Amino acid sequence: MRWLMWFTIGVAAACGVGAYLFRGVGLLLLAAVCLGLVIPAVMLRRKWKYLPALAAVLLGAAVGCGVFFGYEALYLTPARLADGTVREIRFTVTDYSWETDYGSAADGTIELDGKEYKVRLYLDEKLLLRPGDQFVVPSQLRFTDEGGTSEPTFHRTNGILLLAFQEDEGVLLRGAGKVWDFPAKLRRSMKGLIDDCFPADTAGFAKALLLGDKTGLSYETSLSFRLTGLSHIVAVSGLHVSILFALIYGVSGKRRYLTALIGIPTVLLFAAVAGFTPSVTRAAIMQIIMMLSLLLRREYDPPTALSAAVLVMLIGNPLVIASAGFQMSVSSVAGIYLFYGKIRGWLASKLPAKRKSLAAQISRGAASSLALSISATVMTTPLVAYYYGTVSLVSLIANLLVVPVISAIFYGVMLICVAGAVLPAVGAGIGGAVSWLVRYVFAVTGFLAELPLATVYTESPYIVFWLIMCYALAIGLWLAKPKRVWPSLCCGVIGLCFALIASWVEPLLDDYRVTVLDVGQGQCVILQSRGSTFLVDCGGDYDEDAGSHAAEELLSMGISRIDGLILTHYDRDHAGGVEYLAHQVDIDRLYLPRTEDTDGLLDTVLASADGAEQIWLDTDVEISFGSCSIRIFAPDSEKSGNESCAAVLFRSEKYDTLICGDMSAARERELLTTGELPDLELLIVGHHGSATSTSAELVYRTAPDIAIISVGEDNSYGHPATEVLYRLELYGCEVYRTDQMGDICFRG
Repeated sequence: MRWLMWFTIGVAAACGVGAYLFRGVGLLLLAAVCLGLVIPAVMLRRKWKYLPALAAVLLGAAVGCGVFFGYEALYLTPARLADGTVREIRFTVTDYSWETDYGSAADGTIELDGKEYKVRLYLDEKLLLRPGDQFVVPSQLRFTDEGGTSEPTFHRTNGILLLAFQEDEGVLLRGAGKVWDFPAKLRRSMKGLIDDCFPADTAGFAKALLLGDKTGLSYETSLSFRLTGLSHIVAVSGLHVSILFALIYGVSGKRRYLTALIGIPTVLLFAAVAGFTPSVTRAAIMQIIMMLSLLLRREYDPPTALSAAVLVMLIGNPLVIASAGFQMSVSSVAGIYLFYGKIRGWLASKLPAKRKSLAAQISRGAASSLALSISATVMTTPLVAYYYGTVSLVSLIANLLVVPVISAIFYGVMLICVAGAVLPAVGAGIGGAVSWLVRYVFAVTGFLAELPLATVYTESPYIVFWLIMCYALAIGLWLAKPKRVWPSLCCGVIGLCFALIASWVEPLLDDYRVTVLDVGQGQCVILQSRGSTFLVDCGGDYDEDAGSHAAEELLSMGISRIDGLILTHYDRDHAGGVEYLAHQVDIDRLYLPRTEDTDGLLDTVLASADGAEQIWLDTDVEISFGSCSIRIFAPDSEKSGNESCAAVLFRSEKYDTLICGDMSAARERELLTTGELPDLELLIVGHHGSATSTSAELVYRTAPDIAIISVGEDNSYGHPATEVLYRLELYGCEVYRTDQMGDICFRG
């Protein structure tokens, strides 16, 4: 059945082309080319032993192109045509709604052009919707894939092709629900039991472990899991399904008929309760294939099972190929199949042979666990580095210390869901006992995450180069005969040392450095000079992303403490990320304007940077550091909105930068009148390029050589305004934009 593996690789490659490169007629042309190459590959299969595999890949690619083309024509095109339209929809609820910052949201289905689509509905009111309810409501539809008016979102990889936003009042029709709504109702009941039986500090982890619901995890906990490479334990996947199968196999007395009879519906129900995420769906399909192979007394072939699972998922939703969870789930399993046996054999060869002592058994168990972690990590590390910008250096230790107790916690949570429903006191007692294991997990991950160099960040190009070098060494080691492990490990460690030194030293060599981070529709600017660092604003499209991006940029340069954080005002897109920045980076001083706090962020900022010196901007403030200086122009506290926004002038010997925040044209005129603005080399354009800022007078009087616009791609405000771009071009400014170029750095 190895042909299925090669065939699936071809299908996956074609779906990858459709998801990332091109679609439409181009896919049909690619399918025709692949089919044309299949014939000579089959005819010449005896000439080269790899030709049959190549023929299977080509055939799979042709089929994959056809599948994606059909999916696009039947489902994507009607949804794309509905993008941006307002229409009355009949929304059938498939899961319980949840509260959002602006109302509530729920998942369900609608009918569009005679086809049923999965939709996520966002409501303007706090409303409890239950599975089976129908809500008739005028809504604006937004397409979640390529070709819409907005950027694609992660929803498409879960089969949600449309988002619906309430436009007017709707009519709620309560329904009794169907049989297929049972998993959603069971999930809600289990959440309630966990909340009742677990202490508040551990209930969130229990729900994440069993149900994949991570909303109860604090940011600190999620961050420590990410930094220690343990995020997979709260993303329901193969680990959780294998733990469940071990329980089923034991309860059934290892009888194959009973195992299949109990196991198949149980695994399907578990996957449904977990929401059929890509990772749990892949694991469930493979586990069911394993149980069927036991039932039919057939050999279980893991690569074939993995191929079958991937094939089923791609046919159901070709866009799942773009899911980070799907990619990492498949990659980790592939890594285990490819490398586990050889790594475990090498580790076992270093242990004393034929010993039956407890110490020897523990050593062999640790070697197996280490081999499992290494083989999975080898394949997933590039994906984690790409999607999350981190490479955990303590992940192997963390997995060795934590994963062995996860089974006990998992079984404990399941037992609570059974016992707690009948005897709440017993469930609470079990929850109290299991909570100590959860606290052990928190303690280990928290300790390891706080270690120096627990994680390195791919914000540094030197770390990226080091990672590439490590994989080149690993490939060389794999091909080498004899295999020289220790010299390769030493080269990797030495390379890491050089990469870290280069990342940390390079910023110290510059007299000045201005870095405008790509935080979407927001602003975050790093000012550096000879080892001193200030940050101006920290906010963007998403608070957590903005704060994490700023922290990772700083940490990649070896900066874990900044001299000061300057806030121009308290709008969320300028200050919302401070809370998350402060979790990873210490702040010595806060420079705070006395202006209105419309988003209610000031208290959060003060609490996050507890211990930082607070400097209120009642008057202009001068700061000298390194070879540079900063002048903060205090706002007029008697005014409101963008009329009361602070501005920052960063001056070096030959380079002057003005950061305008969200200043309006009127505020700019005040600054030109009262402030001593020099000719500028660099202007950070005000209000993300809004037409109400960056007046002709400001541009004329300061004559900036370069203008940077910190702006989100395809933002709903239409920033930057055409007249602002024209004005900057008219006065000879060279324009750079974060939505087109990402992070932008100037140094000298």
